[in-house]
Amino acid sequence: MVIEEPEKGEQSPAGLSARTATWLLFATVLVIATAGIVYELVAGAIASYVLGDSVTQFSLVIGVYLSALGVGSYLSKFIDEKLERAFVEIEFATALVGGLSAPILFLSFAYTRAFPIILYGTVGLVGTLVGLELPLLIRLLKQRIELKDLLARALSFDYLGALIGSLLFSLVLVPRLGLVRTSLLFGLLNALVGIASTYFIFSEPGGPRSSSGTGLRGARIRGAFVAAILVVCFVQADRVTTLSEEEIYADEVIFAKQSAYQRIVVTHSSSSYQLFLNGNLQFSSGDEYRYHEALVHPPFAAAASHRRVLVLGGGDGLAAREILKYPDVESITLVDIDPDMTKTSDKMPVLRSLNEGSLHDPKMHIVHEDAMVWIADPSRRDVQFDVIIIDFPDPNNYALGKLYTTRFYSLVREKLADGGALTVQATSPLFARSAFWCIARTMEAAHLATRPYHVAVPSFGEWGYVLAKKEAFEPPIDAHVSPLRFLDAKAMQALFIFSKDMSEPPVEVNRLNNQMLVQYYEREWKKWN
Repeated sequence: MVIEEPEKGEQSPAGLSARTATWLLFATVLVIATAGIVYELVAGAIASYVLGDSVTQFSLVIGVYLSALGVGSYLSKFIDEKLERAFVEIEFATALVGGLSAPILFLSFAYTRAFPIILYGTVGLVGTLVGLELPLLIRLLKQRIELKDLLARALSFDYLGALIGSLLFSLVLVPRLGLVRTSLLFGLLNALVGIASTYFIFSEPGGPRSSSGTGLRGARIRGAFVAAILVVCFVQADRVTTLSEEEIYADEVIFAKQSAYQRIVVTHSSSSYQLFLNGNLQFSSGDEYRYHEALVHPPFAAAASHRRVLVLGGGDGLAAREILKYPDVESITLVDIDPDMTKTSDKMPVLRSLNEGSLHDPKMHIVHEDAMVWIADPSRRDVQFDVIIIDFPDPNNYALGKLYTTRFYSLVREKLADGGALTVQATSPLFARSAFWCIARTMEAAHLATRPYHVAVPSFGEWGYVLAKKEAFEPPIDAHVSPLRFLDAKAMQALFIFSKDMSEPPVEVNRLNNQMLVQYYEREWKKWN
């Protein structure tokens, strides 16, 4: 890249040479791009968290953001004078709107009915502001650098910033800071870049020397004010999150944590505790025993041996509690992608009391890995289990939907020992009938013999499971273990009887390339929500 040597005496207000100021402007491009992609990802994550259907939400957020970048780029042509000042003021505006975007979105979802309008309005405004910045920077640099080199270098920094922002967001920012503090941090970074720009941006040939006086001081004061707002909000971020979650959840929030994979929230009512993941209820302590006894004991009753057990999901330890009631169990391998989930379940007194310390049992081996990656690992090809319990969250997005496909169930079948049995939680056969039967038919397409069943859980309503073996089998008639609060011989046999309103409709098999299950699930639950 060719950069012209500055003329004698050509310096920024801070005494920087034109060459140094130019490189600082390219660094500014990097920061702008990184912050812009982070704001976009924050909005998409919040939208998928509160509205579900992550593919739709991210698609719409990305589409609105990219189109807004184009609008901003177009509008930049109408800025003809005082480019330096315009850039700095736009940087401060981006810092304020982008930085406050996460708290605004969380609070708007909790306290208004206009969340979609506020969501896409915020995304559009941030995109427009970011779209204004790069064209202005290019115009500020064009007198010093040949156009082809300028565009190549500016766009390279822009795309590199997008990569950096994407990596930081998923690997560092959300796990360590959460969504609210992440947006506030990058808003603060934008504000500081804007303030710093006032010390080198006016080094361009012909730049207004008078700008280093009152105008610059005013800009710096405004930048400091924006930065101060963002710092205060960053310090008070937990209070903002608590305010929104107290309104979203019906009961008192006693624990909340953003992990790398999900938002973990525990609430307390007068009679029970509830666990929510990404806003979706996972269990209530008042009736979870019905769910977990129905999940665990039918496959144990159907299996020829209980020596080795695999649990996929189940990071709350409640399924493991039921498994440990069998004295002939020698080892339990629990695969849950989220270490924060298992850590919380083991260390938080309320959850540890519910799971009876099962995650700390010497028979337990916990693996923190994606279940599909773990089960497909060729090094484990010959490892088999007598009982497999699959307790994943409902398939409400495509990342979860892959764990309900023929590919996944074929991998699971390879891990099932001869005479072994497995069970899958399969959403509601009443509220999501097509989704439930899609899971059963998908397991059959993976050459498993199935016996669907269901149970009434007051917190969820009618809930479904699919019991499976490699060979055809009759449903079990008793649990053969005690003490149980719900299951006995009559209750076990009643699990496998379906009423007419839960009978099987025509459904397609769920495969990786079509993810029909997620479509069934979203369509059916939308009617009830």
